Amino acid sequence: MSGELVERVRLRLASAGSAPDTAAVADAVRAEAGGAIGHVDLLRALRSLRHEFIGAGVLEPLLEDPDTTDVLVTKPGEVWTDGPDGLRLSDVVFEDEAAVRRLAQRLALLAGRRLDDAQPYVDGWLPGTGPHGRVRLHAVLPPIAADGTCLSLRVLRPASHDLATLCSLGTFDAEGKELLQAIIAARLAFLVTGSTGSGKSTLLAAMLGAVARSERIVCVEDAAELQPAHPQFVRLIARPPNIEGVGEVTLRELVRQALRMRPDRLVVGEVRGQEAVDLLNALNTGHDGGACTLHANSPLEVPARMEALAALGGLARAALHSQLGAAVRVVLHMRRIPGRGRRLDEIGVVRLGGSGVRVCRVWHGGRWTEHRPVLTGLLTGASPW
Repeated sequence: MSGELVERVRLRLASAGSAPDTAAVADAVRAEAGGAIGHVDLLRALRSLRHEFIGAGVLEPLLEDPDTTDVLVTKPGEVWTDGPDGLRLSDVVFEDEAAVRRLAQRLALLAGRRLDDAQPYVDGWLPGTGPHGRVRLHAVLPPIAADGTCLSLRVLRPASHDLATLCSLGTFDAEGKELLQAIIAARLAFLVTGSTGSGKSTLLAAMLGAVARSERIVCVEDAAELQPAHPQFVRLIARPPNIEGVGEVTLRELVRQALRMRPDRLVVGEVRGQEAVDLLNALNTGHDGGACTLHANSPLEVPARMEALAALGGLARAALHSQLGAAVRVVLHMRRIPGRGRRLDEIGVVRLGGSGVRVCRVWHGGRWTEHRPVLTGLLTGASPW
């Protein structure tokens, strides 16, 4: 099928003003080919055009792989996937730079975003969940992307494993499982930290699944990642602005709404901005056992990360340290180890001193530290310091 015919079909479908299906594509091909096209050629054309108009096109099979966490297009002939074994070059190739650009612009439109020379980058969510989970879209066009259109698709699959499953997968051992259950039972507020793809949401969902069935969990998320096996799990999902820039519902506003929904435990899927202030306020007003995830390289960096986020909400350093020290007790750090999967790598406890909050490692490098009695005191209700 010639590129000229593909372009004519594309323009005809675009002028129809509705999402194309297989029948519409077939009708457009017949119309633009002048009727002089056989069944074999028609099927071949439909296969080719399916990649142009339906789903994520040639990237769809990569997204459907259950091990794929990211699909990254850096050049027409370089499509990478990320998963348990790290980055790998796939065998998927685009026809040319224009094909990558067309796909990026079509996906941006599906996400309710604009992507063109005047707005050369986009960040948004593709609608629906599909068979592979929810997909976050990021794309940058030339000349901002110097070597060609860069397209990044991050697959967010629902985190639904329980603690027993994670223990069997080697995320932690039997002693670690008992400790995590004890943290939940003692209603200690905790943070789960780590890098992108380290398993933060998976661990958080598993721990929420261990919460007593008599407790009501209200969770605020940017995307629907957490699906713990719990009968009283209520989820609020943030909403980005539409293509006109209106209609946004932020995590910060949803934290405030969650407080009016009678939560026994308040959870934020990921703290990344001003909502850190409202979360800390909530955890200091009788909502014990709350939790969230946070991007950090180690537990020791939590105070500095929270300082930066709280500053966005106008909270001074001294006030942040006072609130953080009073609200959060435990930091659980996840790490992705190439070839070995995701591991609970460090455990820390939060201590408030004269100079502010610091996190002390309780477990690190496969062994307990001298601060272990502090965690034991927290779990038994004794004074930890």
